[in-house]
Amino acid sequence: MDKSAALGSDILGLLANNYGAYLNGMKNTIVLAVICTAVGCIIGLLCGILQTIPTAKSDNVIKRFFLWLIRAIIRIYVEVFRGTPMILQAVFIYYGLPYFTNNSVHFPSLWLAAFVVVSINTGAYMAETVRGGILSVDPGQTEGAKAIGMTHFQTMSGVILPQALRNIMPQIGNNLIINIKDTAVMFIIGFTELFATHKAVVGLTFKYFPSATIEMVAYLFLTVVCSVILRWIENRMDGDDSFNLATTDTLAHTSGMPLYRKNGKRGGMPGLKGR
Repeated sequence: MDKSAALGSDILGLLANNYGAYLNGMKNTIVLAVICTAVGCIIGLLCGILQTIPTAKSDNVIKRFFLWLIRAIIRIYVEVFRGTPMILQAVFIYYGLPYFTNNSVHFPSLWLAAFVVVSINTGAYMAETVRGGILSVDPGQTEGAKAIGMTHFQTMSGVILPQALRNIMPQIGNNLIINIKDTAVMFIIGFTELFATHKAVVGLTFKYFPSATIEMVAYLFLTVVCSVILRWIENRMDGDDSFNLATTDTLAHTSGMPLYRKNGKRGGMPGLKGR
């Protein structure tokens, strides 16, 4: 029999007998990746904000000390989790807890263990991403907000973070794609994701390459779908790029004021008319 025909026959046979296991592995993979990416973004957001709180020599010594201590802790956390493989982090966290407690404390479920490992790992990467996103916003934005009397919290929540979020959206999407693939290392602690399903099927059938082919297509399907959705979200955040200048109103500047289209309708300031 031709090799390609044999491969197709093996793949169809594996799918017929194990499609439920493959689908369950895909479900566990995408659920874990999405939830952990969201939680990791929250962790990274908090770390990024704490790292960018401004300090001055006139500030209270206690405030400066605590900010320095917090930043030192965040720096250690980021370097440790970015500088070590996630597969070893999973082993260290999952098996380290009972080791240091003389087997008196264990993770109640593999889901929780996998959730903790992937979330903390993602948070370490997102911490630097958020910090870079905040610093990428023009400093004039912060100066302008302070000039009109906005507090640091108001400046961050209303001016800086909305712009930084759009800047870091591609990296958030990148982390989601990475997490979809990197959840494969959770098999080391016994979590049943897509790659663990592959190992189980191969252990029963000894058809390594046909099962690996199914896995490759499944991972590619998940990452492509997520990429399309994330690109759509990015485009929605960009807004409409259709602008017209309004110059007929006497209050408008001679160079005109932009009108924009929102949901297919022309919008702008009351009293202004577009061409």
